[in-house]
Amino acid sequence: MTTPQQWDSLIGATAVDADDDKIGKVGQIYLNDETGEPEWVTVSTGLFGTRESFAPLYGARPGNGELQLAVTKQQVKDAPSVEVDDHLDDVALDSLYEYYTGYLGPAASPAGTGTAAGNGPAGAGTAEGRDVSGRTTDDAMTRSEERLRVGTESVQAGRARLRKYVVTENVTTTVPVSHEEVRVEREPITEANRDAALSGPDISEEEHEVTLRAERPVVAKEAVPVERVRLGTETVTEQREVSEQVRKEQIDEPEVGGDRAGQDRDV
Repeated sequence: MTTPQQWDSLIGATAVDADDDKIGKVGQIYLNDETGEPEWVTVSTGLFGTRESFAPLYGARPGNGELQLAVTKQQVKDAPSVEVDDHLDDVALDSLYEYYTGYLGPAASPAGTGTAAGNGPAGAGTAEGRDVSGRTTDDAMTRSEERLRVGTESVQAGRARLRKYVVTENVTTTVPVSHEEVRVEREPITEANRDAALSGPDISEEEHEVTLRAERPVVAKEAVPVERVRLGTETVTEQREVSEQVRKEQIDEPEVGGDRAGQDRDV
């Protein structure tokens, strides 16, 4: 069985995962307040080792200047962001237990608050709100959602062309025309026309001729302007529906954990 002194000697050593992939340097080791057994360790991760991530010591094996953890490198990097302090409160422990239980099972969820080795037990402090996906923030989280910004832009929608061409059609109209017809007029011999009637021979042959006239339709065409035609535009406004998917964040109701007393498990 390992002693606390053996664990303390690993501070600054290299932590590797279950596949012997290097994770980072060991920072602090946290003991169970009730049993005094080591339960948690911080490992430097992130760019240039600027972030310290918590990993469980359940199933860990120290040796040869290294600490082999029972979890993978990616699981440690994705662990909830917990503020590195002398003492872990219940809120921080609950988030770590919940996260790592999914990988190691219920046996990896010991009870009791964690205290950094060499600093003695300390009471649980006031829980701070923290973003478990990043660095510690203030005492509230921001809920955001996407909103649609709908506007209009002018684009070319088509072309209109005005063209003139010639067609031929039949036009029928009625025009009055007149003509002369011959008519034989007879008048009796009277004192008024007796002289004219006796001016010629008594019996003779004779011809009289008259020219008859008639009107006929005459067609002539002329081009006359009838109207002016041009292209114009007018703006017509219509309502058009726009559909798009937007994302929004939801915040679940807080989950209140039960009393963990009596659930201690040794490393």
